[in-house]
Amino acid sequence: MTGNLTIRETTAEDADQILALYPQAFPEEELRPVVAALLNEVNGVVSLATFDRDALVAHVLFSACGIEGEWGGALLAPLGVRPSHQRQGVGSSIVRAGLARLETLDIRQVFVLGDPKYYQRFGFLPEQQVLTPYPIPEDWADAWQSMVLAGRPRLAAGRLPVLAPWREPALWAP
Repeated sequence: MTGNLTIRETTAEDADQILALYPQAFPEEELRPVVAALLNEVNGVVSLATFDRDALVAHVLFSACGIEGEWGGALLAPLGVRPSHQRQGVGSSIVRAGLARLETLDIRQVFVLGDPKYYQRFGFLPEQQVLTPYPIPEDWADAWQSMVLAGRPRLAAGRLPVLAPWREPALWAP
């Protein structure tokens, strides 16, 4: 990772750069509608970006979630890194910064649907007690993961309710 990178919470002025990043990071997925909707949420979203000088090179969202009205969780998704900055530690740095930010909030457990080989480096483990909002393919079972933040109790078992932008079953399917 180069020394010119800075990580900060995003502002409304960053939206165009954020939305331009996702087709580059995920050319086969259309994530802009859910990202735009999450950026417009008034509460319950932590949005961080990494900048190389003034150019956005990475972005991550953490959105509030919980079990049975107990909103002590956060869903890490999506995480996008510009292809020119991938495999340089940029994604890891912004995820760690996001987890540190969640430590300052009333977040107990963080969830992600992603590559176990990537997310285990942060302490994520397969999650079996808290279910995804919609069924996922059986071969994705190990991709549904969580981590409990230091010294905090796990959320109760059950199906995970999420913010409205994530309530689209297609977002949880191949």
